[in-house]
Parts: sequence; C-alpha cells; structure tokens
Amino acid sequence: MTSAQTPAAGGLASRHAARLLPRMRAGGPIPWVIAILIALVVIAAAGGLALSNLADTARADLSGALTVQIIEAEPERRKQLAQQAADLLADQALVTSVRIVPEAELAGLLEPWLGAGVTSEDVPIPALIDVELSRRASANEIAALRAALDTRVDNARIDAQSEWLRPVYDALAALQYLAIALIVLVAIATAGAVWLAARNVFATHRGTVEIIHLLGGTDAQITRVFQRTVAIEAGIGAGVGVVAGGVIVWLLGQQFAALDSGMIGGAGLAIEDWLILVSIPIAGVLLAVLTARLTISLALRAML
Repeated sequence: MTSAQTPAAGGLASRHAARLLPRMRAGGPIPWVIAILIALVVIAAAGGLALSNLADTARADLSGALTVQIIEAEPERRKQLAQQAADLLADQALVTSVRIVPEAELAGLLEPWLGAGVTSEDVPIPALIDVELSRRASANEIAALRAALDTRVDNARIDAQSEWLRPVYDALAALQYLAIALIVLVAIATAGAVWLAARNVFATHRGTVEIIHLLGGTDAQITRVFQRTVAIEAGIGAGVGVVAGGVIVWLLGQQFAALDSGMIGGAGLAIEDWLILVSIPIAGVLLAVLTARLTISLALRAML
C-alpha cells in the first residue's frame, strides 16, 4: 500500500513545492514595456494597411484611364484637334467614354499654381481629354492607341495615368516595407524585454528553485509558474497597448478624414484590417509566453 502511494505522494509534493515560487504581481515594468511596444505595432500595422488600401484604390481608379493632351498654341486649332482626337478615341473598342475637359475647368485647376494669368492668351493651356477604358490596357494596346492618334491628330500626347503615378506607388510600397521592418524590430524588442525580465526573475528566485528541485518539483512545473506569470503581465500590457494604439489610430483617421480628399479616403481601414489589429495583442502575448518558456527552460538546464 505504501509503495503504491509513493508516486502520487511524490507528484502532490512536487506540485506543492512548485507553489513555493512567489506569484509576481503585474506592477513591474514589463506590462508597461509591452503596452508601449504593442501600441507601436498597432500604429505601424495600421499605417501599413492604410497605405496598402490607398495604393489598391489608386490602382483601381486609374488602371483603366488615359489622359490625352493636345499641345497647340492657336486656340481654334487646338479645339479642332481635340475634337478629332475625341472622335477617333470614341471609335476604339477598348474605350468606354471620352470627355474633353472644359478650358474653364483646366484654368481652375491651374490657377492655384500659375496665378490669375493662366486665363490669358499669353499662357496657352493644352487641351485635355479624359479617356475611360473597359479594362486595364497593356503596353501594346496603349502603343496602338498612340499610333492611331499620331496618324490623324497632330501634337497629341497620350499618357497612362497608372504610369505617371508609378513613383507614387513605389513610395507607398517603400513606406509599407518600412512599417513591416518596424513591426519586426518591435517584435524582437518585445522578445528581448521578456527574456531579460524572465532571466532577472529567475535569478532572484534561484534559491527557491533549487529547494523546489530538492523537494521533487519538476522543470515543467517550475516553467509553468514563470510562464503563467509572464502571460498575465503580457496580457495586461497587450490590452493596454492595443487600446492606446487603437485610440491613436482612430484619432489620426479622423484628422485625415477631415481633409475630404478622394485619394485619402481610399486609405480607410476595413473590417478585416481592424481584425488584424485586434490580433496583434494575441500574437504579442504568445510571443512573450514562448520567449519566457524558452528562457526559463534554458536557465533550468544550465543549473544541472
């Protein structure tokens, strides 16, 4: 009877021994460090998602559009060439709509840059034609439209809007990569902070850990104690961080929305984007727990 009870008694003793480790309260620096880091990740991720949405919206709006300029100094001749170009483009199968932009509208667009003198005849304004396509045109199709204009309309220049906005797309992509790099760096910083904290706590309670070993406590039980403490502290910090980051993102969104710009409007966050932001604190807690588990396991192995 005594020999049958020995394993159970040993397991019970080891569980009681593991409880000798004092429970750390969530009042140390780790919750606040994690809160700051999670808030930074939320802000960086929101910025990256907003830039991605902005680029996608711009591509969708401009991928099926062309702009045709008629560069001619003489006004009547310019109007005649613009009408010829519009008629020619309207007959193309790829073109869905053609619109000659009125001179008054062009003058209004250029006046903030060139001043009131833009309406005088001393500053000839090229005729501008907006062309909507049924789909995104390939380079060969744009070349075919350009060749058709060159044969029948003098001084016509055709531009694919998606092409002259390519530097903008490249800049947006660079900013997205910067946001990803910041997220990776913050994740490394989070793991480093948890590693240092776990090492310090383990060093503080090293004597207690040795006593627990002598009483029959296992490394797994000791690891779970530290792991549970880190999970609680990381959860508190992550919760505070995601709330703070979410508030900052919302406030910034309100400021940009006040600009009332069509392009900026395309940078809004969708429901799936907010779900990604909400998942960030969960990932942060998992990272902290895994880091603490690895740190304590290595420290316990070094004691043997």
